[in-house]
Amino acid sequence: MSKMLTVQASEHPSLKRPFTRRDFLSTSLKAGAAAFTTGLLPKLSAHAQNQYNVLFILVDDLRPMLGCYGQSEMRTPNIDRIAEQGTLFNRAYCQIPLCNASRASILTGLRPETTRVFSNTTILRERLPNAVTLPQRFKTFGYHTQSVGKIAHKPEMQDEAYSWSVPSWTEPFYVNPLENPSWQALDVADDELRDGRTAKSAVGALEKIRDTRFFLAVGFHKPHLPFYAPKKYYDLYKDENFRLPSSPALPGGAPAIVNGKLEWIREFQDIPDEGTLTDEKILQLIRAYAASTSYMDAQVGRVLNQLNTLKLTEKTVIVLAGDHGFHLGEHGKWRKNTLFEASLRSPLIVSIPGQTHVGVKTDALVELVDIYPTLCDACQLPIPSQLEGISMIPVIEQPTRSWKTAAFSQKGHRTGNTMRTKQYRYTEWGRNGSFGVELYDYDTDPDETINIANLPENVELVANLSEQLHAGWQAALPDVSERISVPQTLPWDINNDGIVDIADMILVSNSFGVESPEHPKLDVNKDGNVDIIDLLLVAAHFGESCDPIAPSARPNIRPEQLDAVENWLTEARLADDDSDVFRQGIATLEQLIGTAVPTETVLLPNYPNPFNPETWIPYDLAKDANVHLHIYSAKGESVQELSLGFQKAGTYRTRARAAYWDGRNAMGERVASGIYFYTLQAGHFKSTRRMVIIK
Repeated sequence: MSKMLTVQASEHPSLKRPFTRRDFLSTSLKAGAAAFTTGLLPKLSAHAQNQYNVLFILVDDLRPMLGCYGQSEMRTPNIDRIAEQGTLFNRAYCQIPLCNASRASILTGLRPETTRVFSNTTILRERLPNAVTLPQRFKTFGYHTQSVGKIAHKPEMQDEAYSWSVPSWTEPFYVNPLENPSWQALDVADDELRDGRTAKSAVGALEKIRDTRFFLAVGFHKPHLPFYAPKKYYDLYKDENFRLPSSPALPGGAPAIVNGKLEWIREFQDIPDEGTLTDEKILQLIRAYAASTSYMDAQVGRVLNQLNTLKLTEKTVIVLAGDHGFHLGEHGKWRKNTLFEASLRSPLIVSIPGQTHVGVKTDALVELVDIYPTLCDACQLPIPSQLEGISMIPVIEQPTRSWKTAAFSQKGHRTGNTMRTKQYRYTEWGRNGSFGVELYDYDTDPDETINIANLPENVELVANLSEQLHAGWQAALPDVSERISVPQTLPWDINNDGIVDIADMILVSNSFGVESPEHPKLDVNKDGNVDIIDLLLVAAHFGESCDPIAPSARPNIRPEQLDAVENWLTEARLADDDSDVFRQGIATLEQLIGTAVPTETVLLPNYPNPFNPETWIPYDLAKDANVHLHIYSAKGESVQELSLGFQKAGTYRTRARAAYWDGRNAMGERVASGIYFYTLQAGHFKSTRRMVIIK
């Protein structure tokens, strides 16, 4: 058996009392900590008034080419059925016309400039690790959350335990366009293709969760390219059912930056490598898109039928949305990722049990970022104050009411920003329109054929719209002051000040071990004890608020709070069993430690990983400095040097930030057991400490 390298850390000053793993891993504690976060919270009544279930249907590349949107040639009876029992939003817009980026915005209720997700390769949690997703919000309040099919674009979000109560069901999908055509009418049954199996899985999931309060997200892939669907759906249409795009070329006067090439579609076998597509090919593709949409609609119908069979329809809020729009030859473009209407306008239908107005359409300007707060509002959950959308419930209650003055979208990070008002679309490319400006008047030019931004008579109009664009989405919000929400508090907002912050954690910490705490909220998980798990539950929800006027919780701590937070972190690590509550809480505590700026530079005791021959050396920097560590033996012989380079003032106490030594000398050999010393040189500061290595 190989020997282990361990490092004694008994000198650590932050340990005010001894801890053992036995202290924390009692049988009851282990059982509680192993559960998901929602298992540790007070249970809400499954039959509470207006505590509805949620069926959230998200469709890939779906434009408002549906029967209920006035497209009489389309056969979409099931989506039309949702519209008949709910509210159809005729002017709903995505915030960024790309799958991953748009879905990140929808699932967080935050705009792309906040999520910093602008491409299909970015992982949301790497950009915004503490974001509380839409399903995570419902899970927190006791809902069973489950996803079937494609909901998040990246698998890291599709299956993350923070958001979902159980692993998701989905299938990877890839068709090599170099070896396949762009469309096929296949002689197959529905379940032989991906969306059919998604519907089958959703039907099965509903059967299993019928007696729980649930948030079920179902993601359909079609009508995403390639347009493959069973032949019977192609038979619903003929090429002559459709018309060629009324605006097949770029708008006159459009800036050069909008002149992109045909995207991925060029790679398919049946699409020419260059030149415009023939009218025949365009009509084929439009028919194929329609057939794929009808195939998807049939699968939506299977899920709705199961909801009816289980008598759940009257208890379930249903939302259907596309993640963005889709070009079918408009302006010579296919797919999405433009700032034209075809790419940005998305279908959005909301149905709430018992709503007063059903089967109505509204022209109120709304955005997909509004879905998150709307679902919270419909199910009477507190709406997090950090969300960057607004609940659409007032429009559902009064479809003709005055609403947002504009909807905002963008392409890339400041590549292009656009604003849709009731009459106009105004777009600036580059900073302050340095690469061009576009303006379209939909009252006179609904097909965006002429860019009128540079006409002399529109100078004042462009200036006003530019000012409105730069004022941003906050300035476009409606006045909803007459809707007074019932005051609500969060279970982890211990002091009821409207925000979950370090003050709440300190209150919990001060009551550790108290048998009968003065305040009932201190025992967050209601297990009869106030302990580290209660504190971690608070930490896991750091920054959340149900009060829109509450001050924001900033992720930083004062230097005098460092030792307390490090004590909490030590306790949490000792008790950690890798469940949700520990992972989220520990991540918050580590982030808090990393934000403090200490009053003095200090070299701290090292700490080991008992399962590997390695150690971490923590330290604090009061000032920016070049940092160098020198490790040497008790005889003064040099063992290893670690040049860490320039470091900003701050704390370097967590494993993600502390200096790391792998337990080897400069020759790459593992060092022997014994006493060693390590010296920190940071600017004019120099300090030495001792460590003991035992193999």
